[in-house]
Amino acid sequence: MRNNKKLKKYLRLIKEIEKLRAKNNKNWMNLYRLAFAKAPKEAIAIIKKILTRDEEVSELVKKLSK
Repeated sequence: MRNNKKLKKYLRLIKEIEKLRAKNNKNWMNLYRLAFAKAPKEAIAIIKKILTRDEEVSELVKKLSK
């Protein structure tokens, strides 16, 4: 019974996170549009830096999950 309550709590939190990430993803896409419209070369450079850091974070998460 206790595990069921925990599971419901986790699933509820995951759903909240999913909703927030969806909204934030829309903001990111709007920011991309603006950046590419105003300064495409600079936007590409910044996005490459972001992707590099994201890859580093992913590698750390892989280490945690082992």
